[in-house]
Amino acid sequence: MDSPQADVKTTRLADYTPPDFLVDHVELDVDLRDGQTRVTSTMQFRLNPENTREGGSDLILDGECLALESLAINGEPVAENRYRYEKDKLTIESVPETFSLTSVVRIEPEKNTALDGLYRSNGMYCTQCEAEGFRRITFFPDRPDVLARFTTTVRADKKRYPLLLSNGNPVEQGEEGDRHWVTWEDPFPKPCYLFALVAGDLACLEDSYTTGSGRQVSLRLYAEHRDLDKLDHAMLSLKNAMRWDEDTYGREYDLDIYMIVAVSHFNMGAMENKGLNIFNTSCVLAHPSTTTDAGFQRVESVVAHEYFHNWSGNRVTCRDWFQLSLKEGFTVFRDQQFSADMNSAAVQRVENVDFLVNHQFPEDQGPMAHPVRPAEYQKIDNFYTLTIYEKGAEIVRMQYHLLGPEDFRRATDLYFDRFDGQAVTCDDFVACMEEISGRDLTQFKRWYSQAGTPVLTVTDRLENDRYLLTFRQHTPPTPGQAEKQPLMIPVRLALLDETGEPLPLDVQGNREKVIILDREEQTFSVDAAGPVTPSLLRGFSAPVVLDYAFDHDQLSRLLAHDSDGYCRWSAAQRLYFSALDRLVKGEGAAAAEAQALVPVLEQVIGRADEDPAQAALLLSLPGEVALGDRHAPWILASSMLPTMP
Repeated sequence: MDSPQADVKTTRLADYTPPDFLVDHVELDVDLRDGQTRVTSTMQFRLNPENTREGGSDLILDGECLALESLAINGEPVAENRYRYEKDKLTIESVPETFSLTSVVRIEPEKNTALDGLYRSNGMYCTQCEAEGFRRITFFPDRPDVLARFTTTVRADKKRYPLLLSNGNPVEQGEEGDRHWVTWEDPFPKPCYLFALVAGDLACLEDSYTTGSGRQVSLRLYAEHRDLDKLDHAMLSLKNAMRWDEDTYGREYDLDIYMIVAVSHFNMGAMENKGLNIFNTSCVLAHPSTTTDAGFQRVESVVAHEYFHNWSGNRVTCRDWFQLSLKEGFTVFRDQQFSADMNSAAVQRVENVDFLVNHQFPEDQGPMAHPVRPAEYQKIDNFYTLTIYEKGAEIVRMQYHLLGPEDFRRATDLYFDRFDGQAVTCDDFVACMEEISGRDLTQFKRWYSQAGTPVLTVTDRLENDRYLLTFRQHTPPTPGQAEKQPLMIPVRLALLDETGEPLPLDVQGNREKVIILDREEQTFSVDAAGPVTPSLLRGFSAPVVLDYAFDHDQLSRLLAHDSDGYCRWSAAQRLYFSALDRLVKGEGAAAAEAQALVPVLEQVIGRADEDPAQAALLLSLPGEVALGDRHAPWILASSMLPTMP
């Protein structure tokens, strides 16, 4: 008997080949009826210029659970002996170099329990096409590097489904007895995974936004009627995100209408379909009487994340699914920046790092460890991991630190302008960073291909009025990668003197510096006449485990005087860990150590006006998860517990 694994197909990055044919335009007619939905698709194909084969090639399209009614090329029916539909592939023999293909298929959304493609749930039609769901709607080359303009007509019973939505702008509508229809036109090429369709009976909150160039955009948020009063915060968050993306990245919204549909039966969290985002209600509904502050911030973040995808994922998309972090990691970084600007930047960064360390670091250290851009996968659904999203965001953040804010903005402008309307790779993104900065980032790209969390061991010493910091990097073996190469690691640092004042780090008098580690061991030095407290990995400038033996006085100095929110929080956590650890063990010095924290915490309270939210965070003891994991391999116990003076 064959093993269940026998049918598992492994997809490898090294095997990538461009599509044989490209699709310029798709015209869809989706006729929604109980028990049987008919989808008529007319696609304009042309031979891919990158295809080395000559005309007369076979056309191979993806299609799952489709009942084929008819096929026509340039209006002429395709003979049955010229095509075959088997194993979820439609093959048409010897097609011309350019042609129009019309197919008519029947699907059953009511029976679609996979919830990929078009399905009906709770009396409403909805779609989810990322990653490979569009093939359950009609035949198509279902891969992200085939981008086409879509015109979609949706037809349904007007009483049961008064709302008919799809991507783009509504251009025409009409009625046919007890049925009605709406035609949507999306002028921007997109991969089929961004296709969306919604048909149902929903309430609408409507507003508008005026872009920087003076264009008026209609904003429509749809939800079930009972939830209409819970959409105000999402609308405000959307308008803030649109303004922020214009100001920070120069990205203006491009359609006449932007829609969000929030329904309880959507099977994903949220999806960035072009112009028509679909959310689960948990990610968009908020009301002061039922929602916590954290809940409001989550809605703000998710709404912004899906909006930011309009450029980082939609207008510029990924060539293949191995490049998933190109859109997800970059967009997570962008929504983290936005949330930092909307709220306390220090608290936002700490929350991002805390989540990364307590959830993604264990993934990096476990049996399922994988690079941000793996070499292969067996099932695309298993590809959506914290490594792709959260570590992917940290890789973008490191490039931000390597270039600095101004050059990073110039590099992203180049990226968006150069690749608008294209499907590209992580290498294309990094190449824009190289071009603007003039820096060779070949070694940096190991972050994409090398799994695991690096350990950064730091030692220091005073020698002849010079303070020397020595860094050693080491990445433990992970499954399939026993040998690791040195990474390019940006370390933002400052050095504090005994009074907590930052020391000058160069002849220009800069008090903060980004140093680049690219070898297994490197030493950085600066003039210093007395004891120094290093403020390391400011802003958590790289996703590494820091192993440095802070003493109690150094941590107290960082907590009381440092200007970096993350380093202050890290110092507080180490001090709390130490005091709690000794209290639990019943050590005699425990009470004295806890008492020694009092004046430090008084200084934190004294600075509370700078950022009250940060002060509240710094005064919070470690949670149960952090306490339980403090001896885990990704949190070095020797580094977490300071030495007593």
